[in-house]
Amino acid sequence: MVKIIAIDGPSGAGKSSVARALAEKLGYLHVDSGALYRIYTWQALERGIDTTSPDAIAEFAKSVEIECAPEAGRIAYRVNGYEPKNEIREPRINAHTSEIAREKAVRDRVSALLRELVKFGNLVVEGRDITTAVFPETPARFYLTASAEARAARRAKQDAASGIKSGTEANVKASLLARDAIDSTRKYAPLTKADGVLEIDSTNLTFDETFRAAYDALPQDWRMGEL
Repeated sequence: MVKIIAIDGPSGAGKSSVARALAEKLGYLHVDSGALYRIYTWQALERGIDTTSPDAIAEFAKSVEIECAPEAGRIAYRVNGYEPKNEIREPRINAHTSEIAREKAVRDRVSALLRELVKFGNLVVEGRDITTAVFPETPARFYLTASAEARAARRAKQDAASGIKSGTEANVKASLLARDAIDSTRKYAPLTKADGVLEIDSTNLTFDETFRAAYDALPQDWRMGEL
């Protein structure tokens, strides 16, 4: 049986770092579901789609084809053979991703694609509705969170390291909170902590402590011995 570790939470809470570390430790594939919504957003902006129009987005969503394949411990995404990287992390993408991601047509397509990935083997999947809508039955479900200030500082640092101009921490915080509000109140598959999901607040935790909290909570027969 394929094992799925599902991790949800807002931006900057540590999902990606913990998910990658768990995948590396266990030999699973890391799946960044947020990148799929960013790819849809990138494609919409490149094609001049009105991101405020649900009908335009729904029609556009039918035309996006994303190829998925295991690569170096992760699932890589390509559009027409090209793998987008920093271009889907730019501020203009951040400004429109929630508009795209809240539409049912897009979420349905992304959720279906994510579920198909089990054909590649065991997965660590991070996102905003993985524990509630995509893989709600897995016994390994986590909700990572942190204060807005901590999340903004982390995101600003990550952007700077990647050469992405995201503005001041105050601007980053405002952007994160705006997206939190949209994601947690959208009609379809909102960001929320489901019953039975372990919440880990990483505000005052080191990365090692956050990772350990998740690793120790995995089913015992999923772990690769003690850390």
